[in-house]
Amino acid sequence: MSNVEHDVQTESNFLKGIFIGGLLGAAAALLFAPKPGREMRSDLSDKLTLATDKTKEVAGVVTDKTKSLATTVSEKATDLATTVSAKASDIYTTVTDSKQQIAATLQETGKKIGETVSEASADVAADVEDASQKVSDEAKDAKEEVTSSYKSSY
Repeated sequence: MSNVEHDVQTESNFLKGIFIGGLLGAAAALLFAPKPGREMRSDLSDKLTLATDKTKEVAGVVTDKTKSLATTVSEKATDLATTVSAKASDIYTTVTDSKQQIAATLQETGKKIGETVSEASADVAADVEDASQKVSDEAKDAKEEVTSSYKSSY
């Protein structure tokens, strides 16, 4: 290769480089060039609308989930309140029934104790009367003995 050929090839490569560089620069300028105000506002408005729509969608989902959760909690609280009320009523009924049974048992036991005391009192009274009669009889016998022994000694 001669100098002339080398120069021509170098110039050719240089020109190709300038041409390719120019194309790349033009493409970059088109891609990164600032847009006119109307286009920029339009793009920003579109992006804001898209963000607002997504926010409303997320808020709707959150609201639905919150309502569902609130309904579930309300139902569970109502069920719990009903269960507690029913159990309290059952306990009250059981206590009332037990109280009545205890009162009846105490009344019956009181009657039995009264009857037993009356019977024991009657038995004691009879025993006291018998003992009193025996003492009286023995006292008479002793008096008669003392009297007869006194009379016989005089």
